[in-house]
Amino acid sequence: MGRRWSWVAWSMLAIFVVGCGSAVTLLVARGGGFEQEGVALPLAFAGFMVVGAVIVARRPANAIGWIFSAIGLLAATGWPAMEYAAYAYLTRPGSLPGASWAAWYQQLWWTPMFALLAIATPLLFPTGRLPSARWRPVAAVAALVTVALELLFAFRPTIRLQVQDRTYAVDNPIGLAWVPDPETSAVGGALFGVLTACLVAAVLSLVLRFRRSRGVERQQLKWFTYAGVLLILGGPLASYLLPSSVSDVTFGLAIALVPVAAGIAILRYRLYDIDRLISRTLVYGLLTTLLAGVYVLVVLVLGQLFGGIGAEPPSWAVAGATLALAALFQPARRRIQVVVDRRFNRRKFDAAKTVEGFSVRLRDEIDLDALTAELLVVVDQTIQPTRASLWLRPSDPDSRRTTP
Repeated sequence: MGRRWSWVAWSMLAIFVVGCGSAVTLLVARGGGFEQEGVALPLAFAGFMVVGAVIVARRPANAIGWIFSAIGLLAATGWPAMEYAAYAYLTRPGSLPGASWAAWYQQLWWTPMFALLAIATPLLFPTGRLPSARWRPVAAVAALVTVALELLFAFRPTIRLQVQDRTYAVDNPIGLAWVPDPETSAVGGALFGVLTACLVAAVLSLVLRFRRSRGVERQQLKWFTYAGVLLILGGPLASYLLPSSVSDVTFGLAIALVPVAAGIAILRYRLYDIDRLISRTLVYGLLTTLLAGVYVLVVLVLGQLFGGIGAEPPSWAVAGATLALAALFQPARRRIQVVVDRRFNRRKFDAAKTVEGFSVRLRDEIDLDALTAELLVVVDQTIQPTRASLWLRPSDPDSRRTTP
């Protein structure tokens, strides 16, 4: 049974590799550039395909593996269709057969991918099942709306083929004149609105699942939430601070981080490292923001005082600001670490305080029985084992013997 699912998983991965390879070949053949065409986004779905294949091979009963694999296969078929249509219509018109069908298919893969990624995954993660039967209507409505939108895209009269930020109109081989355009009509807008409501409900289900979770499931949800927050916050921040070519790659990596985190959570590989990862991210994120603000403030103030308004700050002001940041780094890091542990990692903070208090009392305690009892209490509060006991090795009588 396990070998059969392994064959299925690696076959899907092979289809993904062939599909993406053909898309890259067509892209190069029509003279497209990797930076201009946004290749980082389709390739980001390689993370979904690889993680999905691993989960299918090892946990075939978990629906998340099949969802990730479906996302990867949609990317591996939709992207080549888009490149095929672009080559057949724009690079060498009429040179390839079936161009209209490739253009027809390339418009159909985004909506189901969105539904699988943004709605099905939050609803089913990490167990592969809904939180409860109350969420079945949300899943059913999302599925029906996705199908309705696919039908509108499939039968609309005109297909929109987008290449290098330009949109070209292509006749739909099976288009019907009376079918409304889902991108411009009121019907399409209403369906997309319902799909957005399903997205909000799916995120709410994830929040409620996290609040009720304990133990392993909570750690799994932490991994997924961590990747989701980095994607939501890191994508816009990267596009604002970095050049477009670099920000596209960064955004693609942020997307790929979602399936990687989900795979770690489901397969339980280094599951409990997420607490340390969250702590380090918060500490160094806040530290970077603080030091950058101090640097800008010091350079700006000194530049205005000694260089004049609008003038470039003197080199000694920049050097002084740099030395100030170097002196502030370790004290600021320690202080921020304490604040983060107190707010987001309370168990570690309380454990550190407990051990610190015990070390102070240890210097003054002379009663062995009281010390033993207190040590067991400290172990129970900090490590929280299911059972704790203390064994003291009897002292060697010869070790106390003194030589006259």
